[in-house]
Amino acid sequence: MLGWGTDIGIDLGTASVLVYVKGKGIVLNEPSVVAIERDTGQIFAVGEEARRMLGRTPGNIIAIRPLREGVIADYDTTEKMLRYFINKACGRRFFFKPRVMVCIPSGVTGVEERAVRQAALQAGARQAYLIEEPLAAALGAGLDISEASGSMVIDIGGGTADIAVLSLGGIVCSKSLRVGGDKFDEAIVRYIRREYNLMIGERSAEELKIKIGTAYPLAKRENTSLEIRGRDLVSGLPKTVTVTSVECYEALAEPVEAVVGAVKEVLEKTPPELAADIINKGIVMTGGGSLLHGLDILLREETGLPVHVAEDAISCVALGTGKALSMLNVLQSSGIISKKVI
Repeated sequence: MLGWGTDIGIDLGTASVLVYVKGKGIVLNEPSVVAIERDTGQIFAVGEEARRMLGRTPGNIIAIRPLREGVIADYDTTEKMLRYFINKACGRRFFFKPRVMVCIPSGVTGVEERAVRQAALQAGARQAYLIEEPLAAALGAGLDISEASGSMVIDIGGGTADIAVLSLGGIVCSKSLRVGGDKFDEAIVRYIRREYNLMIGERSAEELKIKIGTAYPLAKRENTSLEIRGRDLVSGLPKTVTVTSVECYEALAEPVEAVVGAVKEVLEKTPPELAADIINKGIVMTGGGSLLHGLDILLREETGLPVHVAEDAISCVALGTGKALSMLNVLQSSGIISKKVI
């Protein structure tokens, strides 16, 4: 049971939701998927249990991902999902509503911001604060962003890639792309359909990406391959094909190129003094998408700068939201986080 003044940080991601509870660390990491009954709108399953149902549900149950490209696509379902995760993290019987810090991509509109804030309050938060993803990622990765010195962060999540240069606790220049792990998966699905006339699901594409996907083929010593199953589009029957890592590289070339282009764009807009700092410190990568094999090597080659993947890349944003709550007064006084609760 949680007492007065409990703080919760939520990384409300397109692919997964991570919940940080003050004093406990990350207590929950589950896919942002909800299975609901079509007729009644009742929630059937949330998180990992619902993810296993993706593409496998009977007609009366639909498994949906209520967030798309980093923003709320289905408000009611997002609110129910948030309520479920807050209850699960806190235990259902919490006396006092928690303060909640939710992260948002740096390019969201005012309407999208209000939707996230409102959903958090409706789901049981006492106060809801928002923090931009690159800031949370930098805090979670252990960067000291309060100094008058430039730091560069690339946060690649499921729906968005946020690239930002930070200094004095704020964002100097940034770019948010609607490209992330989901776009990588979609690129693989399209490639397999085009090359093999085979239809595969999102989960199979994700498995290919994780096991043999690469952004830089020279980084792999040998050409690994993986058998993948799907439906033959010509005969309509199930079929198995063997896909190689070189083919995955070809499939992923387009979304990876978009990320590299955005990184260069942000570097071009960076003031020269901060650019000098970044040469010394290098670029820090966070988020699940940054774990794509060879992506750090490709960026190192394309930019000529040192590139490091953060130690716990997937948890960085959630850890950062927790840190932001503990230094809320400082962040509010510097205007980084809005004082307005609703």
